[in-house]
Amino acid sequence: MREVAVVAFAQTPYVRSEQERTETEMLAPVIREAVARSGIDAKAIGFTVSGSSDYLAGQPFAFVQALDAVGAWPPIRESHVEMDGAWALYEAWVRLQCGDVDSALVYAFGKSSLGDIRDVMTLQLDPYCVAPLWPDSVSVAALQARALLDSGRYSERDFANVTARSRRDARANPAAQLAGEVDVDALLAEPYVVAPLRKHACPPISDGAAAVVLAADNLARQVCARPAWIRGMDHRIEPHQLGMRDLTRSPSTRLAAERAGAFEAPPDIAELHTPFAHQELILRDELALPASTAVNPSGGALAANAVMVAGLARIGEAAQRVMGGEARRALAHATSGPCLQQNLVCVLEA
Repeated sequence: MREVAVVAFAQTPYVRSEQERTETEMLAPVIREAVARSGIDAKAIGFTVSGSSDYLAGQPFAFVQALDAVGAWPPIRESHVEMDGAWALYEAWVRLQCGDVDSALVYAFGKSSLGDIRDVMTLQLDPYCVAPLWPDSVSVAALQARALLDSGRYSERDFANVTARSRRDARANPAAQLAGEVDVDALLAEPYVVAPLRKHACPPISDGAAAVVLAADNLARQVCARPAWIRGMDHRIEPHQLGMRDLTRSPSTRLAAERAGAFEAPPDIAELHTPFAHQELILRDELALPASTAVNPSGGALAANAVMVAGLARIGEAAQRVMGGEARRALAHATSGPCLQQNLVCVLEA
């Protein structure tokens, strides 16, 4: 297989509601920044792929208008996935294995503020038996959190500890939406949104965009002093029906990590896409992360969770720390669907 690396990453500051700019206007400066950081001329990018959701924009083929942020002249090789941008990056990684192009631009965008994101996410559920009951995304996650509490492995204080650490770490991330010191007891005094989940244990509503540039072989070495090489990447999925799986476990994450080579050596950092606090605890168990691994040093999805962007941002954040010399080996994770239904694991090394 060809060696492929992340050579550049850029993202917007995430906000509760981006009212002044369209998705295209959010994307344009991010794409320009990522391409400029890569050292690769925009016209030389061999492949472009995006991740987004028409349900967020409320119109079909919403990704087409976003191409204005890329500039499609001269003509480009372009693709799109109706998923988080992490899966767009997976497609780009596979595309670079063909050998006829040496670089790829991956971008993702999402404005969760345009509608009621809790109800929008209901549309990803089983359309015959579950979606007609109209359970919103927080209520579904609360079922998972309740199952985890009932297992005896964790408590609500453990959920709050995850949030407190994420908010504290996010202070060093200029793109974070929520950051600062918070008292765990104060978090536990909050009222429930849907028991046993309080507001702090749920993802913030976020608008934003992110872009990553990949390069292969010698091109990566030429344009980047310390590329973040993708040593392995894989994604797996759980059954669609929630009642057919143990919600307190994530075997698809474990399998994806195994196939990506994540268990060959412990990572220095792990960026986990866990929109709800209890999901980080589940993934830490599945990935067997040691205490020496810094989890979500960016603050993670509890600090900013632009739907369709947050998974790609986890890969970008992990790669950025490898490229910057903060980590030698990093693990990045992305999820899609309810209760960690589909999971992607990417292993990066200097």
